[in-house]
Amino acid sequence: MTTKLENKSMVDVAYEIMVKEKKIFKFNELFELVANELGFDDETKNDRISKFYTNISLDGRFVNLPNNTWDLRTNQTFDKVHIDMKDVYSAIEEEHGLKTNEDGEEVKIEGEYDEEDDEEDDLLDDESKEEDFESENFD
Repeated sequence: MTTKLENKSMVDVAYEIMVKEKKIFKFNELFELVANELGFDDETKNDRISKFYTNISLDGRFVNLPNNTWDLRTNQTFDKVHIDMKDVYSAIEEEHGLKTNEDGEEVKIEGEYDEEDDEEDDLLDDESKEEDFESENFD
């Protein structure tokens, strides 16, 4: 015979805990509470922790805050949890030595390292080697 608790998902149990406690949780603390509530042994906890992280990340009721802390989305304002994609792309552009000009085109920042240049150089070197090989006389 199964109990009502055994039919609940880990994220549903986490949701109930967070509604009841009304506080922000560190991920490990929340997982321990969920695991205890569901009666997991150590082996089961080890098997399910990554699944719990994935599920809580995908569940729209939860929001991941700095330092791997979690809260219910309803407790957070839009400004606190919204990520401006312009900021994300700016960080990526900086990382790859690119910037966007006034026309919205990506241009390389002078003096920045570019992995693509290395790849192009490697391709040119390979093509030169092939041409040299083909032009050799094998009499």
